[in-house]
Amino acid sequence: MNAIKPFAALAGALLACSLVSGTEVFQVTSPYHHIRVVDEGGMRMLCFDDARETRMSLEDPLKGHFEYTEYFHMPWLWNTQITSVLMIGLGGGSAQKAFEHYYPGVSVQTVEIDPLVVQTARDYFKFKESEKQKVHVADGRVFLRRSTARHDLILLDAYVGGRYGSGIPQHLATKEFFELVRDHLTTNGVVAYNVIGTVSDWHADIVGAIYRTLKTVFPQVYLFPAKSSRNVVIVATNAKGKADLNGLRERAALLVQARRLTLPGFRERLEVFEARPPANAANSPVLTDDYAPVEGLSGGSGRN
Repeated sequence: MNAIKPFAALAGALLACSLVSGTEVFQVTSPYHHIRVVDEGGMRMLCFDDARETRMSLEDPLKGHFEYTEYFHMPWLWNTQITSVLMIGLGGGSAQKAFEHYYPGVSVQTVEIDPLVVQTARDYFKFKESEKQKVHVADGRVFLRRSTARHDLILLDAYVGGRYGSGIPQHLATKEFFELVRDHLTTNGVVAYNVIGTVSDWHADIVGAIYRTLKTVFPQVYLFPAKSSRNVVIVATNAKGKADLNGLRERAALLVQARRLTLPGFRERLEVFEARPPANAANSPVLTDDYAPVEGLSGGSGRN
């Protein structure tokens, strides 16, 4: 496999950390990131290098998170019997804490390559391990290759520091990796992938390439573009039939009515659903371990 390179020029979910004029409460440099924790206006931010990775309300740790993390709950519309979740990438643990709170019967395992990120999440972002909340310090792809377990849901939200800011590790965005992910899903298993970019504008080339690469492995791929940040959560499934918004609305209403889903605003978040591929997907490259044109896809250095 080629040497690991991040997709370049990917900014944090919102503003760069250099634009935050708060109080720094912690900072440390690891082999992967310059990690900072900054408090501002009742919010706590986790920064990797100059990108904002996690946001949390100091008053209520379940609130204040970035909008895109709520789209990690959309896979319940395709698999209503989720009991085992694997997350690759911890950050401050926003998604992990939410899953523990809203789905107490679900077991969550997280793979995080940086032990200092794990310690920071514990010390500053109210993240706690438990019988149903486990963390493994490892590379996500290596962990999957060595594991025989299958999961109902695999969430991908891993970033590394690079010359232009935070970027998706190349080895976690190729056809071969997505085949590995597929082989670790249960029959109705679902994948959700956070990509920093937009569907048709800022860093659309990266979104299109990851969409097309996923489509070579999974028959159904959908988009959930965040409204308040430049993030697109891509959901992929092995379902034979293609979903439509009206059908998902009906399913969401039933799940909310039955109290299977209690995340506030779940039905409203569903409205950003896009079943059509990005306009550039047909001309986007399929990323492989031997061919991943990082520089071409990552052109430009714009930030939110």
